[in-house]
Amino acid sequence: MERPLAWRSVTVIAVLLFGALLALSPWYGYHRDELYFRVLSEHPAWGYVDQPPLTPLLAGAGVGLFGDTVTGIRVFPALAVAVLVWLVALITRELDGGRLAQAVAAAGTATGAYTLIAGHTLLTLSFDLPLWAAAILFLLKALLREQEPRWWLAAGAVIGLATYNKHLIALLVLGLAAGLLLAGPRRALRSPWLWAGAALALALAVPNLLYQVTNDWPQLKMAAALSADKGAELRVLFVPMQLTLFGPAVSVIAVFGFVRLWRDRRVRALAVAYPVAAALTLLSGGRFDYTGGLILLLFAAGCVTVGAAARRARWWAVAGLAASGLCSAVLALPLVPVADLAATPVPGLNEVARESVGWPAFVAAVQEARRAIPPAEQATAVVFTGSYGEHGALVRAGVPRVYSGHNQLWLYGPPPDTGTTAVLVNVGPRARAQFGSCEQRATVDNGAGLENEEQGLGVWLCRGLRTPWSVSWPRWRHFS
Repeated sequence: MERPLAWRSVTVIAVLLFGALLALSPWYGYHRDELYFRVLSEHPAWGYVDQPPLTPLLAGAGVGLFGDTVTGIRVFPALAVAVLVWLVALITRELDGGRLAQAVAAAGTATGAYTLIAGHTLLTLSFDLPLWAAAILFLLKALLREQEPRWWLAAGAVIGLATYNKHLIALLVLGLAAGLLLAGPRRALRSPWLWAGAALALALAVPNLLYQVTNDWPQLKMAAALSADKGAELRVLFVPMQLTLFGPAVSVIAVFGFVRLWRDRRVRALAVAYPVAAALTLLSGGRFDYTGGLILLLFAAGCVTVGAAARRARWWAVAGLAASGLCSAVLALPLVPVADLAATPVPGLNEVARESVGWPAFVAAVQEARRAIPPAEQATAVVFTGSYGEHGALVRAGVPRVYSGHNQLWLYGPPPDTGTTAVLVNVGPRARAQFGSCEQRATVDNGAGLENEEQGLGVWLCRGLRTPWSVSWPRWRHFS
Protein backbone atom coordinates (compact mmCIF):
# COMPACT_ATOMS: atom_id res chain seq x y z
CA MET A 1 0.00 0.00 0.00
CA GLU A 2 1.29 3.44 -0.95
CA ARG A 3 2.42 5.65 1.92
CA PRO A 4 0.50 8.88 2.70
CA LEU A 5 2.00 12.00 1.18
CA ALA A 6 3.43 14.63 3.57
CA TRP A 7 2.09 17.35 1.33
CA ARG A 8 1.74 20.06 4.00
CA SER A 9 5.30 19.92 5.32
CA VAL A 10 6.83 19.45 1.87
CA THR A 11 4.82 22.37 0.46
CA VAL A 12 5.86 24.64 3.34
CA ILE A 13 9.53 23.75 2.80
CA ALA A 14 9.30 24.31 -0.96
CA VAL A 15 7.49 27.67 -0.60
CA LEU A 16 9.91 28.92 2.06
CA LEU A 17 12.85 27.94 -0.13
CA PHE A 18 11.37 29.73 -3.16
CA GLY A 19 10.65 32.89 -1.16
CA ALA A 20 14.07 33.00 0.49
CA LEU A 21 15.89 32.55 -2.81
CA LEU A 22 13.97 35.37 -4.48
CA ALA A 23 14.46 37.67 -1.48
CA LEU A 24 18.23 37.11 -1.54
CA SER A 25 18.61 37.08 -5.32
CA PRO A 26 19.84 40.70 -5.81
CA TRP A 27 22.31 40.82 -2.91
CA TYR A 28 25.45 40.32 -5.01
CA GLY A 29 25.09 40.51 -8.79
CA TYR A 30 24.92 38.48 -11.96
CA HIS A 31 27.08 35.42 -12.34
CA ARG A 32 29.07 35.34 -15.58
CA ASP A 33 27.01 32.37 -16.88
CA GLU A 34 23.79 34.34 -16.44
CA LEU A 35 25.22 37.21 -18.47
CA TYR A 36 26.19 34.70 -21.18
CA PHE A 37 22.78 32.99 -21.19
CA ARG A 38 21.12 36.38 -21.50
CA VAL A 39 23.10 37.02 -24.71
CA LEU A 40 22.38 33.54 -26.07
CA SER A 41 18.66 34.04 -25.44
CA GLU A 42 18.76 36.82 -28.02
CA HIS A 43 19.97 34.26 -30.59
CA PRO A 44 17.43 31.40 -30.34
CA ALA A 45 18.72 28.13 -31.79
CA TRP A 46 18.36 24.37 -31.45
CA GLY A 47 21.75 24.30 -29.78
CA TYR A 48 24.99 26.12 -29.11
CA VAL A 49 28.58 24.95 -29.28
CA ASP A 50 28.80 24.56 -25.51
CA GLN A 51 25.25 23.58 -24.54
CA PRO A 52 21.71 22.71 -25.59
CA PRO A 53 19.06 25.46 -25.80
CA LEU A 54 16.88 25.09 -22.68
CA THR A 55 18.76 27.22 -20.13
CA PRO A 56 19.28 30.18 -22.52
CA LEU A 57 15.61 29.88 -23.49
CA LEU A 58 14.54 30.09 -19.83
CA ALA A 59 16.94 33.01 -19.28
CA GLY A 60 15.17 34.92 -22.03
CA ALA A 61 11.75 33.93 -20.69
CA GLY A 62 12.71 35.12 -17.22
CA VAL A 63 13.87 38.48 -18.55
CA GLY A 64 10.76 38.84 -20.71
CA LEU A 65 8.26 37.85 -18.01
CA PHE A 66 9.80 39.24 -14.84
CA GLY A 67 12.08 42.05 -16.02
CA ASP A 68 15.67 42.49 -17.11
CA THR A 69 17.04 42.34 -13.57
CA VAL A 70 19.03 39.93 -11.44
CA THR A 71 15.84 38.83 -9.70
CA GLY A 72 13.94 38.49 -12.98
CA ILE A 73 16.42 36.07 -14.48
CA ARG A 74 16.45 34.02 -11.25
CA VAL A 75 12.74 33.30 -10.84
CA PHE A 76 12.86 30.08 -12.85
CA PRO A 77 15.91 28.65 -11.00
CA ALA A 78 14.18 29.28 -7.67
CA LEU A 79 11.03 27.61 -8.97
CA ALA A 80 13.06 24.69 -10.33
CA VAL A 81 14.61 23.82 -6.97
CA ALA A 82 11.22 24.18 -5.26
CA VAL A 83 9.99 21.53 -7.69
CA LEU A 84 13.13 19.51 -6.92
CA VAL A 85 12.20 19.45 -3.23
CA TRP A 86 8.83 17.95 -4.11
CA LEU A 87 10.34 15.39 -6.46
CA VAL A 88 12.84 14.15 -3.86
CA ALA A 89 9.99 13.81 -1.35
CA LEU A 90 8.05 11.77 -3.93
CA ILE A 91 11.09 9.57 -4.55
CA THR A 92 11.28 8.95 -0.79
CA ARG A 93 7.62 8.04 -0.73
CA GLU A 94 8.08 5.69 -3.68
CA LEU A 95 10.79 3.90 -1.72
CA ASP A 96 8.27 3.33 1.11
CA GLY A 97 9.16 6.38 3.17
CA GLY A 98 6.50 7.76 5.48
CA ARG A 99 5.64 11.37 6.23
CA LEU A 100 8.65 11.89 8.48
CA ALA A 101 11.05 10.45 5.91
CA GLN A 102 9.52 12.64 3.19
CA ALA A 103 9.81 15.77 5.33
CA VAL A 104 13.44 15.00 6.21
CA ALA A 105 14.23 14.39 2.53
CA ALA A 106 12.56 17.66 1.54
CA ALA A 107 14.34 19.67 4.24
CA GLY A 108 17.73 18.08 3.53
CA THR A 109 17.38 18.74 -0.18
CA ALA A 110 16.22 22.33 0.32
CA THR A 111 19.19 23.18 2.55
CA GLY A 112 21.85 21.38 0.52
CA ALA A 113 24.69 23.58 -0.73
CA TYR A 114 24.25 22.65 -4.39
CA THR A 115 20.48 23.04 -4.22
CA LEU A 116 20.90 26.56 -2.85
CA ILE A 117 23.51 27.48 -5.48
CA ALA A 118 21.31 26.06 -8.25
CA GLY A 119 18.26 27.95 -6.98
CA HIS A 120 20.03 31.23 -6.33
CA THR A 121 21.68 31.52 -9.76
CA LEU A 122 20.50 30.63 -13.26
CA LEU A 123 22.79 27.75 -14.27
CA THR A 124 22.29 24.63 -16.36
CA LEU A 125 22.51 22.82 -13.00
CA SER A 126 19.35 24.65 -11.89
CA PHE A 127 17.19 22.64 -14.28
CA ASP A 128 19.29 19.50 -14.56
CA LEU A 129 18.67 18.53 -10.93
CA PRO A 130 14.82 18.47 -11.19
CA LEU A 131 14.98 16.78 -14.60
CA TRP A 132 17.16 14.00 -13.18
CA ALA A 133 14.88 13.71 -10.14
CA ALA A 134 11.79 13.39 -12.35
CA ALA A 135 13.47 10.75 -14.50
CA ILE A 136 14.59 8.81 -11.41
CA LEU A 137 11.09 8.98 -9.91
CA PHE A 138 9.57 7.46 -13.06
CA LEU A 139 12.33 4.84 -13.32
CA LEU A 140 11.58 3.81 -9.74
CA LYS A 141 7.89 3.54 -10.51
CA ALA A 142 8.65 1.37 -13.54
CA LEU A 143 10.94 -0.93 -11.52
CA LEU A 144 8.75 -1.16 -8.42
CA ARG A 145 5.37 -1.44 -10.19
CA GLU A 146 5.83 -4.23 -12.68
CA GLN A 147 2.08 -4.22 -13.33
CA GLU A 148 2.36 -0.61 -14.51
CA PRO A 149 5.10 -0.75 -17.17
CA ARG A 150 3.87 2.42 -18.86
CA TRP A 151 6.08 4.36 -16.44
CA TRP A 152 8.97 3.51 -18.78
CA LEU A 153 7.33 5.87 -21.28
CA ALA A 154 7.21 8.68 -18.70
CA ALA A 155 10.87 8.11 -17.88
CA GLY A 156 11.76 8.12 -21.57
CA ALA A 157 9.89 11.39 -22.13
CA VAL A 158 11.75 13.17 -19.30
CA ILE A 159 15.11 11.77 -20.41
CA GLY A 160 14.49 12.96 -23.97
CA LEU A 161 13.49 16.43 -22.79
CA ALA A 162 16.49 16.60 -20.44
CA THR A 163 18.84 16.44 -23.43
CA TYR A 164 17.74 19.99 -24.26
CA ASN A 165 19.33 21.20 -21.04
CA LYS A 166 22.46 19.05 -20.74
CA HIS A 167 23.54 15.82 -22.33
CA LEU A 168 24.62 14.51 -18.92
CA ILE A 169 21.35 12.61 -18.58
CA ALA A 170 23.22 9.99 -20.63
CA LEU A 171 25.15 9.19 -17.42
CA LEU A 172 21.89 8.14 -15.77
CA VAL A 173 20.92 6.02 -18.78
CA LEU A 174 24.32 4.33 -18.95
CA GLY A 175 24.35 3.81 -15.18
CA LEU A 176 20.88 2.22 -15.25
CA ALA A 177 21.78 0.01 -18.22
CA ALA A 178 24.93 -1.20 -16.47
CA GLY A 179 22.96 -1.76 -13.28
CA LEU A 180 20.31 -3.84 -15.01
CA LEU A 181 22.94 -5.95 -16.75
CA LEU A 182 25.11 -6.45 -13.67
CA ALA A 183 22.58 -6.59 -10.86
CA GLY A 184 19.17 -7.00 -12.47
CA PRO A 185 16.33 -7.37 -12.64
CA ARG A 186 17.32 -8.41 -16.17
CA ARG A 187 13.73 -9.24 -17.05
CA ALA A 188 13.17 -5.47 -17.28
CA LEU A 189 15.41 -5.50 -20.37
CA ARG A 190 12.90 -7.82 -22.05
CA SER A 191 10.01 -5.41 -21.47
CA PRO A 192 8.71 -3.83 -24.69
CA TRP A 193 7.71 -0.82 -22.58
CA LEU A 194 11.34 -0.18 -21.60
CA TRP A 195 12.37 -0.17 -25.25
CA ALA A 196 9.38 1.99 -26.16
CA GLY A 197 10.53 4.46 -23.51
CA ALA A 198 14.05 4.38 -24.94
CA ALA A 199 12.66 5.00 -28.44
CA LEU A 200 10.58 7.92 -27.15
CA ALA A 201 13.64 9.45 -25.46
CA LEU A 202 15.62 9.14 -28.68
CA ALA A 203 12.80 10.59 -30.80
CA LEU A 204 12.49 13.62 -28.52
CA ALA A 205 16.25 14.13 -28.58
CA VAL A 206 16.54 13.93 -32.40
CA PRO A 207 16.50 17.71 -33.14
CA ASN A 208 19.17 18.20 -30.49
CA LEU A 209 21.27 15.36 -31.91
CA LEU A 210 20.83 16.65 -35.46
CA TYR A 211 22.27 19.98 -34.39
CA GLN A 212 25.33 18.19 -33.05
CA VAL A 213 25.76 16.08 -36.20
CA THR A 214 25.31 18.97 -38.63
CA ASN A 215 27.72 21.17 -36.64
CA ASP A 216 30.49 18.55 -36.34
CA TRP A 217 29.73 17.57 -32.72
CA PRO A 218 30.71 20.87 -31.05
CA GLN A 219 29.85 19.61 -27.56
CA LEU A 220 32.41 16.81 -27.90
CA LYS A 221 35.03 19.41 -28.78
CA MET A 222 33.89 21.49 -25.83
CA ALA A 223 34.08 18.50 -23.47
CA ALA A 224 37.58 17.69 -24.71
CA ALA A 225 38.68 21.29 -24.16
CA LEU A 226 37.28 21.32 -20.62
CA SER A 227 38.93 17.99 -19.80
CA ALA A 228 42.28 19.19 -21.13
CA ASP A 229 41.94 22.48 -19.23
CA LYS A 230 40.80 21.29 -15.81
CA GLY A 231 40.45 17.49 -15.99
CA ALA A 232 43.31 16.71 -13.60
CA GLU A 233 42.12 19.26 -11.02
CA LEU A 234 38.55 17.97 -11.20
CA ARG A 235 39.68 14.38 -10.65
CA VAL A 236 41.53 15.38 -7.48
CA LEU A 237 38.48 17.23 -6.18
CA PHE A 238 35.96 14.54 -7.16
CA VAL A 239 35.84 12.48 -3.96
CA PRO A 240 35.94 15.41 -1.48
CA MET A 241 33.20 17.18 -3.42
CA GLN A 242 31.00 14.08 -3.46
CA LEU A 243 30.99 14.33 0.33
CA THR A 244 30.16 18.04 0.40
CA LEU A 245 27.97 18.78 -2.64
CA PHE A 246 24.80 18.84 -0.55
CA GLY A 247 26.51 18.88 2.84
CA PRO A 248 28.22 16.19 4.94
CA ALA A 249 25.00 15.08 6.67
CA VAL A 250 23.35 14.40 3.32
CA SER A 251 26.37 12.32 2.29
CA VAL A 252 26.25 10.22 5.47
CA ILE A 253 22.55 9.52 5.02
CA ALA A 254 23.18 8.76 1.33
CA VAL A 255 25.52 5.92 2.39
CA PHE A 256 22.63 4.30 4.22
CA GLY A 257 20.52 4.91 1.13
CA PHE A 258 22.99 3.07 -1.07
CA VAL A 259 22.81 0.07 1.27
CA ARG A 260 19.01 0.19 1.23
CA LEU A 261 18.83 0.28 -2.58
CA TRP A 262 21.42 -2.50 -2.87
CA ARG A 263 19.40 -4.78 -0.60
CA ASP A 264 16.26 -4.35 -2.70
CA ARG A 265 16.69 -6.47 -5.85
CA ARG A 266 13.96 -4.51 -7.60
CA VAL A 267 15.94 -1.25 -7.55
CA ARG A 268 19.52 -2.49 -7.09
CA ALA A 269 20.27 -1.30 -10.63
CA LEU A 270 19.92 2.31 -9.46
CA ALA A 271 22.38 1.68 -6.64
CA VAL A 272 24.87 0.46 -9.25
CA ALA A 273 24.15 3.52 -11.40
CA TYR A 274 25.97 5.83 -8.97
CA PRO A 275 29.43 4.16 -9.04
CA VAL A 276 29.11 3.69 -12.81
CA ALA A 277 28.32 7.39 -13.33
CA ALA A 278 31.13 8.35 -10.94
CA ALA A 279 33.63 6.17 -12.83
CA LEU A 280 32.58 7.62 -16.20
CA THR A 281 32.93 11.14 -14.81
CA LEU A 282 36.41 10.44 -13.48
CA LEU A 283 37.53 8.84 -16.74
CA SER A 284 36.29 11.75 -18.82
CA GLY A 285 37.68 14.42 -16.50
CA GLY A 286 34.17 15.75 -15.96
CA ARG A 287 32.88 17.99 -13.19
CA PHE A 288 32.26 16.54 -9.74
CA ASP A 289 28.63 17.71 -9.73
CA TYR A 290 27.70 15.42 -12.63
CA THR A 291 26.57 12.79 -10.10
CA GLY A 292 24.43 15.21 -8.09
CA GLY A 293 21.11 13.74 -9.23
CA LEU A 294 22.11 10.25 -8.10
CA ILE A 295 23.39 11.54 -4.75
CA LEU A 296 19.89 12.90 -4.12
CA LEU A 297 18.43 9.49 -4.97
CA LEU A 298 20.74 7.82 -2.42
CA PHE A 299 19.84 10.52 0.11
CA ALA A 300 16.11 9.96 -0.44
CA ALA A 301 16.58 6.22 0.12
CA GLY A 302 18.60 6.96 3.25
CA CYS A 303 15.79 9.14 4.58
CA VAL A 304 13.54 6.07 4.52
CA THR A 305 16.05 4.41 6.86
CA VAL A 306 16.09 7.54 9.04
CA GLY A 307 12.30 7.54 9.23
CA ALA A 308 12.28 3.93 10.45
CA ALA A 309 15.19 4.37 12.91
CA ALA A 310 15.06 4.73 16.68
CA ARG A 311 14.19 8.15 18.10
CA ARG A 312 17.78 9.00 19.06
CA ALA A 313 19.08 8.12 15.60
CA ARG A 314 16.38 10.28 14.01
CA TRP A 315 17.32 13.17 16.31
CA TRP A 316 20.98 12.92 15.32
CA ALA A 317 20.08 12.80 11.63
CA VAL A 318 17.85 15.89 11.87
CA ALA A 319 20.42 17.76 13.97
CA GLY A 320 23.15 16.89 11.49
CA LEU A 321 21.04 18.12 8.58
CA ALA A 322 20.25 21.36 10.43
CA ALA A 323 23.93 22.08 11.13
CA SER A 324 24.89 21.12 7.58
CA GLY A 325 22.11 23.34 6.22
CA LEU A 326 23.33 26.38 8.15
CA CYS A 327 26.85 25.92 6.80
CA SER A 328 25.46 25.42 3.30
CA ALA A 329 23.42 28.62 3.52
CA VAL A 330 26.46 30.72 4.48
CA LEU A 331 28.50 29.09 1.73
CA ALA A 332 25.91 29.12 -1.07
CA LEU A 333 23.83 32.25 -0.48
CA PRO A 334 24.86 35.96 -0.47
CA LEU A 335 24.67 36.28 3.31
CA VAL A 336 28.18 37.67 3.83
CA PRO A 337 28.42 41.40 2.93
CA VAL A 338 30.47 42.02 -0.21
CA ALA A 339 32.95 44.17 1.71
CA ASP A 340 33.72 41.23 4.04
CA LEU A 341 33.60 38.43 1.48
CA ALA A 342 37.32 38.37 0.68
CA ALA A 343 38.16 37.76 4.35
CA THR A 344 36.08 34.55 4.49
CA PRO A 345 36.55 31.06 3.00
CA VAL A 346 33.40 31.50 0.88
CA PRO A 347 35.05 32.78 -2.36
CA GLY A 348 37.49 29.87 -2.38
CA LEU A 349 34.72 27.31 -1.95
CA ASN A 350 31.91 28.87 -3.99
CA GLU A 351 32.91 29.96 -7.49
CA VAL A 352 29.40 31.32 -8.10
CA ALA A 353 29.71 33.84 -5.26
CA ARG A 354 33.25 34.78 -6.28
CA GLU A 355 32.31 35.48 -9.89
CA SER A 356 29.13 37.42 -9.05
CA VAL A 357 31.01 40.42 -7.65
CA GLY A 358 32.53 43.35 -9.50
CA TRP A 359 30.70 43.56 -12.83
CA PRO A 360 29.80 47.28 -12.52
CA ALA A 361 33.47 48.03 -11.84
CA PHE A 362 34.48 45.98 -14.87
CA VAL A 363 32.06 47.86 -17.12
CA ALA A 364 33.29 51.19 -15.72
CA ALA A 365 36.92 50.28 -16.53
CA VAL A 366 36.03 49.43 -20.13
CA GLN A 367 34.02 52.62 -20.50
CA GLU A 368 36.99 54.58 -19.16
CA ALA A 369 39.14 53.19 -21.98
CA ARG A 370 36.43 53.91 -24.57
CA ARG A 371 36.22 57.56 -23.46
CA ALA A 372 39.87 57.97 -24.43
CA ILE A 373 38.90 57.45 -28.09
CA PRO A 374 38.03 60.63 -30.05
CA PRO A 375 34.33 60.73 -31.06
CA ALA A 376 34.97 60.31 -34.81
CA GLU A 377 37.15 57.26 -34.19
CA GLN A 378 34.80 55.90 -31.53
CA ALA A 379 32.04 55.53 -34.11
CA THR A 380 33.82 52.53 -35.65
CA ALA A 381 35.84 51.26 -32.66
CA VAL A 382 35.01 47.82 -31.30
CA VAL A 383 35.39 46.11 -27.93
CA PHE A 384 36.81 42.59 -27.73
CA THR A 385 36.65 40.43 -24.59
CA GLY A 386 38.30 37.13 -23.79
CA SER A 387 35.37 35.78 -21.76
CA TYR A 388 31.66 35.33 -22.36
CA GLY A 389 30.87 36.84 -18.95
CA GLU A 390 32.72 40.03 -19.85
CA HIS A 391 30.92 40.15 -23.19
CA GLY A 392 27.57 39.66 -21.48
CA ALA A 393 28.22 42.34 -18.87
CA LEU A 394 29.08 44.92 -21.53
CA VAL A 395 26.06 44.01 -23.69
CA ARG A 396 23.83 44.21 -20.60
CA ALA A 397 25.24 47.72 -19.95
CA GLY A 398 24.50 48.83 -23.51
CA VAL A 399 28.09 49.11 -24.74
CA PRO A 400 28.03 49.00 -28.57
CA ARG A 401 30.01 46.72 -30.94
CA VAL A 402 31.13 44.13 -28.38
CA TYR A 403 32.67 40.90 -29.68
CA SER A 404 34.33 37.81 -28.27
CA GLY A 405 35.88 34.61 -29.59
CA HIS A 406 34.79 32.60 -26.55
CA ASN A 407 32.64 29.52 -27.24
CA GLN A 408 29.38 30.37 -29.06
CA LEU A 409 30.16 34.09 -29.25
CA TRP A 410 32.77 33.52 -31.95
CA LEU A 411 29.91 32.67 -34.32
CA TYR A 412 28.46 36.16 -33.79
CA GLY A 413 31.54 37.77 -35.33
CA PRO A 414 33.75 38.89 -36.88
CA PRO A 415 33.78 42.60 -36.08
CA PRO A 416 33.60 44.89 -39.12
CA ASP A 417 36.91 45.45 -40.85
CA THR A 418 36.42 49.17 -40.28
CA GLY A 419 37.01 48.53 -36.56
CA THR A 420 40.74 49.09 -36.69
CA THR A 421 40.65 50.66 -33.23
CA ALA A 422 39.68 48.32 -30.42
CA VAL A 423 39.41 48.13 -26.65
CA LEU A 424 40.78 44.74 -25.59
CA VAL A 425 40.24 43.09 -22.22
CA ASN A 426 41.35 39.68 -20.97
CA VAL A 427 43.58 38.95 -23.95
CA GLY A 428 47.26 38.10 -24.05
CA PRO A 429 50.27 39.70 -25.74
CA ARG A 430 49.78 37.64 -28.92
CA ALA A 431 46.35 39.17 -29.45
CA ARG A 432 47.62 42.68 -28.78
CA ALA A 433 50.41 42.07 -31.30
CA GLN A 434 47.71 42.08 -34.00
CA PHE A 435 47.70 45.89 -33.66
CA GLY A 436 50.29 48.51 -34.47
CA SER A 437 50.12 50.03 -30.98
CA CYS A 438 48.49 49.19 -27.64
CA GLU A 439 48.43 51.05 -24.36
CA GLN A 440 46.80 50.09 -21.09
CA ARG A 441 44.14 52.67 -20.21
CA ALA A 442 42.47 51.12 -17.13
CA THR A 443 42.69 48.31 -14.59
CA VAL A 444 39.68 46.43 -13.25
CA ASP A 445 39.26 46.79 -9.49
CA ASN A 446 36.09 45.36 -7.91
CA GLY A 447 36.63 47.50 -4.82
CA ALA A 448 36.17 44.55 -2.47
CA GLY A 449 39.69 43.15 -2.65
CA LEU A 450 38.19 39.93 -3.96
CA GLU A 451 40.33 37.77 -6.23
CA ASN A 452 38.23 36.60 -9.15
CA GLU A 453 38.65 36.28 -12.91
CA GLU A 454 38.16 40.00 -13.56
CA GLN A 455 40.15 41.50 -10.70
CA GLY A 456 43.33 43.21 -11.88
CA LEU A 457 42.64 42.78 -15.60
CA GLY A 458 44.20 45.40 -17.81
CA VAL A 459 41.99 47.24 -20.31
CA TRP A 460 43.94 48.07 -23.48
CA LEU A 461 43.30 50.64 -26.17
CA CYS A 462 44.77 49.35 -29.43
CA ARG A 463 45.05 51.00 -32.85
CA GLY A 464 46.18 50.02 -36.32
CA LEU A 465 44.82 46.48 -36.84
CA ARG A 466 47.43 44.70 -38.96
CA THR A 467 45.15 42.02 -40.49
CA PRO A 468 41.44 42.58 -41.22
CA TRP A 469 39.09 40.95 -38.73
CA SER A 470 37.47 38.94 -41.56
CA VAL A 471 40.82 37.30 -42.29
CA SER A 472 42.19 36.84 -38.76
CA TRP A 473 38.91 35.88 -37.07
CA PRO A 474 39.61 32.10 -36.90
CA ARG A 475 42.66 32.84 -34.72
CA TRP A 476 40.53 34.57 -32.10
CA ARG A 477 38.37 31.51 -31.32
CA HIS A 478 38.79 29.54 -28.09
CA PHE A 479 36.81 27.07 -25.95
CA SER A 480 36.77 26.96 -22.17
